[in-house]
Amino acid sequence: MAKNKILSRLGAGSPATALSRRGFLISMTAAGVAFGFPRTSHAAMDPEAADGVPIEAVGKTFEPTMWYWIDTEGRVNVNIIRAEMGQHVGTAIARILADELEVSWDDVRITHVDTAEKWGTMVTGGSWSVWQSWPVYRQAGAAGRTALIEAAAEQWGVDPATCTARDGMVTDGTNSITYAELVKSGITRSFTEDELAALPLKAHSDLRLVGKDVTALDITNKTNGKTIYGLDAKIDGMVYGIPMLPPTRLGSSVASVDDSGAKDIKGYLQTLTLDDPSGTVPGWVVVLGETLFAAKQAADQITVEWNAGETAGVSEADIQARSRELIADASSGAILPTETPDTTRAFQDAVDTIEAEYTTSTVLHFQMEPLNATVFRNADGIWETHAGNQWQSLILPTLSAALEVEPDKIVMRSYMLGGGFGRRLNGDYIVPAALASKQLDGKPVKLVFMREHDVQFDSVRSPSVQKLRMAFDADKQVIGMDHDAAAGWPTGVMAPSFMPKGVNDQPYDVFAIDGADHWYSVGAHKVRAIENELANQTFRPGWLRSVGPGWTNFAVESFMDEAAAKIGVDPLEFRLQHLIAEGYNAGTAPDSVGGASRQAKVLERVAKMSGYGTADLPADTAIGIATTFGQSRQMPTWTAGAVQVHVDRETGTVEVQKMWLAFDCGTVVDPDSARAQCEGAALWGLSMALYEGTEFENGNVRDLNLGGYTPLRMIDTPEMEIEFIDSTEVPVGLGEPGTTVVAPAIANAIQAAVGVRLRHLPMRPDDVLAALKV
Repeated sequence: MAKNKILSRLGAGSPATALSRRGFLISMTAAGVAFGFPRTSHAAMDPEAADGVPIEAVGKTFEPTMWYWIDTEGRVNVNIIRAEMGQHVGTAIARILADELEVSWDDVRITHVDTAEKWGTMVTGGSWSVWQSWPVYRQAGAAGRTALIEAAAEQWGVDPATCTARDGMVTDGTNSITYAELVKSGITRSFTEDELAALPLKAHSDLRLVGKDVTALDITNKTNGKTIYGLDAKIDGMVYGIPMLPPTRLGSSVASVDDSGAKDIKGYLQTLTLDDPSGTVPGWVVVLGETLFAAKQAADQITVEWNAGETAGVSEADIQARSRELIADASSGAILPTETPDTTRAFQDAVDTIEAEYTTSTVLHFQMEPLNATVFRNADGIWETHAGNQWQSLILPTLSAALEVEPDKIVMRSYMLGGGFGRRLNGDYIVPAALASKQLDGKPVKLVFMREHDVQFDSVRSPSVQKLRMAFDADKQVIGMDHDAAAGWPTGVMAPSFMPKGVNDQPYDVFAIDGADHWYSVGAHKVRAIENELANQTFRPGWLRSVGPGWTNFAVESFMDEAAAKIGVDPLEFRLQHLIAEGYNAGTAPDSVGGASRQAKVLERVAKMSGYGTADLPADTAIGIATTFGQSRQMPTWTAGAVQVHVDRETGTVEVQKMWLAFDCGTVVDPDSARAQCEGAALWGLSMALYEGTEFENGNVRDLNLGGYTPLRMIDTPEMEIEFIDSTEVPVGLGEPGTTVVAPAIANAIQAAVGVRLRHLPMRPDDVLAALKV
């Protein structure tokens, strides 16, 4: 099995992680372990069950690996470590296993497991879930199929090679037996790791569930309103908490609390000043009530005075100015290990150059379900957290520090997420609930953030500044390119030990620079990633759907159009000339086979789909193109987009009339979800391109609700056409790549339509009008 390079960069080399990804529990013939929650907890572990409680095995179970069991009724229960936030991740992963195992889809169920150590690193982000699960669950399914076939062959006294499995049954052409009957008889087959690695997998042409339409395992409850989210958690005896946030994210402390105005409010209990050993929520106050309404009413009547931290006066302009200072300092930042990172000679020899700066504003998550968490210490002395979360392995050590207990004294229960988009990768919102419960000696506390609290405490997408340069020789050939990018770094502040080092021995946050290390052949190519420490001190930079590629690709793909114009070449032709699958850009097995040639193919496909360069369009209307590779060179999703816009010269309004997108994501595992993921990602890309963005004022974001923060509305949603390249290569991610091409395609279309180049996101009407007046 190929090593997961990205996960290894994030500390996945631990024994626990190795077990979860490659190791398998051997000879597990006892009754299946129950991973469920107490019914009173109302935890959503089996999303198909109305109460969220997973199915229990009937009779014996056969567990060829830790990832699933089969019981004596032939039911297959698949264990899922990924978070469900509307993307049908359990359905996608379960079908990978079920296809290889050869069972009927009607017999498959899923369980979203808790945080037992054996599951290893638990994270749902980076568009990794299907990509990482593909080899693991295929091998797991093959192990079960092999063991069941061997058991049947032994009963019949025949060669296993004469037997086949289909829909939960083994046959040799004469005899037939169900998996359920085989499990009843008992199976003790075990595998060494070498044997597991050598197991034959089904040919791609023989896959019967992968790539086909099936009913999502959790769709019923998602559509009838019975899905259980963290906000639905109910624990006997719990009280409700409302947070009161300090004036700065870090460095604040409470000077005084006056709750006299809340004393007469029915249901008000008390106000807690949190003491946080982990340093996650300094200066926090939590108001407790018997009901959420009582806590909210009381909070409105309580006065808190704070000593503010050092960033109380910081503005967005300050953060961006600091980024420019850092970019101007040639010694700052980390230089990525591109093929030829020293561009000094290229620019010295250049006959002509082009340079541009691109900037982006702060972006908020605004997930539909506000942050919430319920925490208590159970009768066994174990701290239970009940909340939707995307990266349990990241927040567990922080919770351990906050509660001052060992990590094995904490268990995180899985819930469905009413929107994640990267916000719930940072589980910091669980910490204040845990601290409040700790002060109440383990009593259940359900902490609920009002929308304004949610936004003020958001792990925002950092504002960014980027400077790009390109060098040309006398024949107008590209001989060098520089890309400097400065922003707040999410991994830098939350998991700095996971950052690799550049060629100058400086660490860098891959998630804040992915995309800049593109697949174009441009001669010498230097990418410099720079951490803005003022941003990190002012807020907690977060991972927001596509993270760095949301801004790096805006710059790269806008710049490609500008470079093409500089030398008088069509933007499509210019890109294709430089997408050459050689050397550094040739690609490697198994994840980037074909390299730049596959990116060229999606670009050609989207140009044909959209009629780019051939369409007869009205005045002030044009089609712009862009192409990216999704999230990372280690697992590229080859992506291309074309957007048709009309620009109103009087109002500056940009009307997006249609979008076309083409993807090569390798094998498409779940077609319906794949399309939905791409649609949603593209629409968010549109939203961030034209509508979404806020600024920091006095240490906090200016817009705290949807009155001032204005994402894309349904009335502005354009027609979309999406196509997937047929492929039998390894499946890669689709949750985020669609966001990365839309903004540059729109910027390029605006340029083509009315002749103005916008280099800042979002591109609002006033920006268009200002550019038109220049």
